[in-house]
Amino acid sequence: MRGRKEGLIVRDAHYPGRAPIDAYGNSGFRFADMSHVGSVLCVPSGIYGWSPVSADELDQSAFETVFAESSNIEVLLIGTGPALVRIKPELRDMFRSKGIMADSMSTGAAVRTFNVLLAENRAVAACLLAVD
Repeated sequence: MRGRKEGLIVRDAHYPGRAPIDAYGNSGFRFADMSHVGSVLCVPSGIYGWSPVSADELDQSAFETVFAESSNIEVLLIGTGPALVRIKPELRDMFRSKGIMADSMSTGAAVRTFNVLLAENRAVAACLLAVD
């Protein structure tokens, strides 16, 4: 269009499908022949870049996408970084009220468990904090 400037459009990172996590570390993840630097959210609608970088940031707003897709999720794995950090009881209660069994564990354990449950075609989702 004449007289109208179009700038660079930045969209949220999103892979539109379910895929196992092939590798993690170096502050990111590899899946579906792609890589992503930062944390990821794996839900039935796809794999998204996820903004939290530490377990301290895991509050209700961090899980909005999970709650929006709760009817398709039975198990939620929360990878809390290099070590297990328990999620807050109020978050666990919110997940339970939506019919989701949430379990926090180290990111490595969450990746391995996610891949097994995904291969079994289970209704699984994962929220994974990136690790170095």
